[in-house]
Amino acid sequence: MVTPLREKLIALTEPLLGQLGYELVDLEYAPGRAHALLRIFIDRTAGVGLDDCERVSREVSALLDVEDPVPTGYTLEVSSPGLDRVLRKPAHFQRFVGERVRVELRNPRDGRRRYTGRLAALNDEGIELNVDGAMVAVSFAEIGRARLAPLWS
Repeated sequence: MVTPLREKLIALTEPLLGQLGYELVDLEYAPGRAHALLRIFIDRTAGVGLDDCERVSREVSALLDVEDPVPTGYTLEVSSPGLDRVLRKPAHFQRFVGERVRVELRNPRDGRRRYTGRLAALNDEGIELNVDGAMVAVSFAEIGRARLAPLWS
């Protein structure tokens, strides 16, 4: 879900992660009455281990202590994106052309909201999926959420 605070947190953390050599794959912010949860998913070419997560957690905590964008107490979690990683930006889609993905549309199209298939191509406007042998074009503006979809999922 896109919220102004989530977008602010992305804008704050993404440059720092880039300087540290990591990619911000996704950021989840779940507010609570007295305590919120902030999850950051990171990646890099060499992969992500526990030491990477600890390093990023320290650096992001220091940044958020200075900027103070979260109005309540919060718990910060940092992890790798996992096998069903979120695809959030065109560069994410480009990296995984040929892979199986699951796309949820913001609004249903012809009564259908979810598509799972092979990511066949992308262009400036969106992506093309091969869904059971039929090509389906989806604009980036239509995508509510997209993830890799391993065969076991």
